[in-house]
Amino acid sequence: MRLALPALFLFAGVVGAQRPARDWPIHSTQRPQPPVVRPGGMSSIFPPSDAIVLFDGRSLAEWRSESDTTKPARWAVRQGHMEIAPGTGGIQTRRGFGDVQLHLEFATPEEVRGSGQDRANSGVFLMGRYEVQVLDSYGNVTYPDGQAAAVYGQRPPTVNASRPPGAWQTYDIIFHRPRFDRGGRVTRPARVTVIHNGVLVQDDVELTGPTAHQARPPYEAHPARLPIGLQDHGAPIRFRNIWVRDLEGR
Repeated sequence: MRLALPALFLFAGVVGAQRPARDWPIHSTQRPQPPVVRPGGMSSIFPPSDAIVLFDGRSLAEWRSESDTTKPARWAVRQGHMEIAPGTGGIQTRRGFGDVQLHLEFATPEEVRGSGQDRANSGVFLMGRYEVQVLDSYGNVTYPDGQAAAVYGQRPPTVNASRPPGAWQTYDIIFHRPRFDRGGRVTRPARVTVIHNGVLVQDDVELTGPTAHQARPPYEAHPARLPIGLQDHGAPIRFRNIWVRDLEGR
């Protein structure tokens, strides 16, 4: 079923703008857990006419190895999806992007192994440095700023809208890159909106800088276009139907 963006937002379960929260320590386990919300039925959103298809279920031609950008992506492609080949490293797009609307679908392994951050972990890295976390967060307690749909290390999702292990899930991400002046100073921080399984969980959130583990690094000036990355964190997570709309200059 083809849905236009306005229709997407109508069923998105808008929960209101996030308000500034107490300055919790990074990865604090004392931070309140987001309440659990059961998402609606699965709906695969097909690419609009102006989208760039990054993965159509058949080819990794739009992707390359993150560790050696001269080499192709080494993940497996089967039955309409790509799957992380643990130990081969992350992958990134061959093209660079700035402001984008990104859609992707993922599924964590049906067989549950580990707990917390060790359970089916990956991530979507916008411009290679601003991460929206991918994790099996269904009945899995971890630090809130590291669960599924968190801006990693910075902002937990407002609710936990995760589906069970093995089920396909959707991310719809609107990202606006940071702006820098000629001296490299930030004139406008990056902002991100995340809709997880049709539920708004990050509402135009301002990023404090790049995301990192146990750190909050400051902004550093970078190009206006950089690749989108997917992380290999050792779990065979599957991805499908990945497309992006370039919002630069719109």
